[in-house]
Amino acid sequence: CDYLVVSCMDFRIQEHIRSWAEQQLGGKQYDYVSFAGGTKDLDAILSQVDIAANLHSIKHVYLIHHEDCGAYGDLGSLEKHTADLQKAKQFILDKHPDLTVVTLYLKLNGEISPTY
Repeated sequence: CDYLVVSCMDFRIQEHIRSWAEQQLGGKQYDYVSFAGGTKDLDAILSQVDIAANLHSIKHVYLIHHEDCGAYGDLGSLEKHTADLQKAKQFILDKHPDLTVVTLYLKLNGEISPTY
């Protein structure tokens, strides 16, 4: 298993995540972690990355946040999501520099774009 996908648990985005994974990962198997707010609970996410890296030898991590996230409420601006995704990416790379970490933002219409 080369991939770990981390996203919010919101039911509204699950079909978009599955479709994206099918297209981007070419039907290959992947670990999937779903928490309210995506990477908002960074400690929980980091422990899951550690497990996936140690048990499944993942090579790539995709961190996906989405618009209108209830876990973020009124604080859920694109800028806040981008900052939190970049923070999570850096924490992961500090511990697992051999991983590739990609941060993405999902609009409720299914459009997914990278964050920087």
